[in-house]
Amino acid sequence: MSRLIVVSNRLPALGKGVAAGGLAVALDAALKDKGGLWLGWSGKTSDAPGPAQVHTEGAVTYAALDLTAKDVSGYYDGISNSVLWPLCHYRADLLEYNRADMDRYMAVNGKFADALVPMLRPDDLVWVHDYHLIPLAEALRERGVQNRIGYFHHIPWPAHDLFRALPRARCFLQAMLAYDVVGLQTRADARNLREALDARRHDLEETIAPRGTRIGAYPISIDTAAFVARARRARDLPRIRELHQRFGPRDMVIGVDRLDYSKGLPERLRAFEQLLENHAGLHNRVSFLQITPASRSGIEGYDRIQQEVAERAGRLNASYGTLDWVPVRYINRAFSHSLLAGLYRLSKVGLVTPLRDGMNLVAKEYVAAQDPEDPGVLVLSQFAGAAAEMQGALIVNPHDVEEVATALARALTMPVEERRDRHAAMMRRLTAFPVAVWAKSYLADLEAAQRRVNPATDPG
Repeated sequence: MSRLIVVSNRLPALGKGVAAGGLAVALDAALKDKGGLWLGWSGKTSDAPGPAQVHTEGAVTYAALDLTAKDVSGYYDGISNSVLWPLCHYRADLLEYNRADMDRYMAVNGKFADALVPMLRPDDLVWVHDYHLIPLAEALRERGVQNRIGYFHHIPWPAHDLFRALPRARCFLQAMLAYDVVGLQTRADARNLREALDARRHDLEETIAPRGTRIGAYPISIDTAAFVARARRARDLPRIRELHQRFGPRDMVIGVDRLDYSKGLPERLRAFEQLLENHAGLHNRVSFLQITPASRSGIEGYDRIQQEVAERAGRLNASYGTLDWVPVRYINRAFSHSLLAGLYRLSKVGLVTPLRDGMNLVAKEYVAAQDPEDPGVLVLSQFAGAAAEMQGALIVNPHDVEEVATALARALTMPVEERRDRHAAMMRRLTAFPVAVWAKSYLADLEAAQRRVNPATDPG
C-alpha cells in the first residue's frame, strides 16, 4: 500500500489539545489511518536552517523545517497572507504585492521540495495543502519527481474577473497544472479555477507540457461521531457546569472564529446590536459569546480588524449592559476542542457569518455538538462553503444586518419541533460524509491518477 505524504505550511500543534484550526484536525485522521509522513514549517526561524527535524509518533513521521526570518517575511507574511489570502477572500483592496516577496515565496517552495525529495519513495502519494504551497508540485517535477501529487485548496478560489487582479497570475495557473488532482471545497470554487485555466489555456500550452490535471469539489468535513461523543462528555466538565449556572435562564448565542477580516465580525456585532434594538424583550435574556483567537499580527488588515471588533463590543456593552447582564463576551484566546464542544452544546444559536469562507468547520462542529432532543439553531452565511450542505441552517447574507438580526430572533424563538427537523437534516449529511469519507474520496482519485511525466491535459 502506498504511503501518504502530507505537506502543509505548518505542522499540527502536537499534544497541546488546543483548537487552532480545521486543517490539522481534518488531516489527522486521514494520515493516521494510512500511515506516512507530514512535512511542514516548524514555526521557528533560524539564520542558517538545517535539515528537517524528524520524529515519529505511531504510524506517522513528522518532519519540521525551519525557515529564515526573510523567508517568513516574504513567503508567509508577504505573498501568502498579504496577496493570496485577501484575493481569495474577495478583498483585492488589501492586496500588497512586491517582486521580492514573490521571489522568496517561490524559493521557500523550493526549500520544501529539497527537504521532501530525499524522503520520498517511488510509490508515495503526495498530498499538498493550501495556498502557501501552490508551486510545490512544479518544484518537485523540476527535481525529477514523478509521484502522483495532489493539491487541496482550503480557502475559496476567486471568480475569474477577480483572479485577474493577481500579479503573475499565470505562474499560479502553471503551477496548478503540475498536480494530478486539484481539490477545492465547492463546485463554485472548482468552476472558478477551470474558468481561469480555460482563459489562459493557449498561453499555458505554448510553454508547458500538459499533465492531465483533474479538478473537482471535495467538501471537507469533521470527525462527526467523535465530535458528537466529545460534546456529550463535555456536559460533565466542571467548567461547562459552572458556565451553565452563570448564564442561568439566559439563551446564549456563540461565534467561534479566528481574528480575520474575512469572518465578518464587525457585521456580526452590528446584527446582534440590531437584535437588541428591535427586541427590547430580549434584554437580559440573551448573551453573545464571541471566541476569537488572534491569528496574525503586524499585518495592517488584521491589526485594524482587532481594534474595530474590540471597540464595537465595548460600545455595545456600554449601551445595553446592566449590573447583572453583559450582552457580549468577547474573548481573544483559543480553547480545547472539549471545552468548545461543551460551549456549542450550551448555546441556543450558532452564529457563523463569514463574508467569505472556503468551508467553515465551526458550522459543522456546532451542529454535531447539539442535543438532538433540544438542538440549537445554526445561522449561517450564504458565503460559507458549508451553506451548500447545511440546508437546515438559517442561511443569511452577512452584509444585511437586518436580515441577520431577524434570523437571530427567529432562531431564539423557533419551536422545538422545527429545531429537531432542521438539526436531523444536517446530521444526516454530517453522518454520511465525515472527514474520513472526504479523505478517502480525494485519495481514491489521486491513487487512480496515472504515474506518467506528460499525460494529456483535461482540466475538467
